[in-house]
Amino acid sequence: MTKAFEAIRDGLEDAIAYGQGDAARARETVVGAERADVAAIRARLGMSQPAFAGALSVSLSTVRKWEQGQRVPSGAARVLLRVMEREPDAVRRALGR
Repeated sequence: MTKAFEAIRDGLEDAIAYGQGDAARARETVVGAERADVAAIRARLGMSQPAFAGALSVSLSTVRKWEQGQRVPSGAARVLLRVMEREPDAVRRALGR
C-alpha cells in the first residue's frame, strides 16, 4: 500500500470512530489561519486570565482552554485577539468596558 492510501484509510477510520462517539481520535486542523498565542498576548497586556476573559467577553474557561491548547480560537476570535493585542483600548471601547 502507498503512503497516500494509508493516510486516507487512517483518516476514514478516525472519522468512523468519531462518528461512533470516540472523540479521543478526533483531530482539529487549522488550515490557512495564523494561530494566536493567547497566553503571550495576555502577558504582553499584563492582564490576569479573568480580566482578559472579561475584556474579550468570553468565559474564563474559554481563555484557559485556548492557553492550554485544548481549544483553538475561531476565526472571529482570532481577529478579536489580534485587535486586542494591537489596540486594546479600541476593544474595550467597542465592548463598553
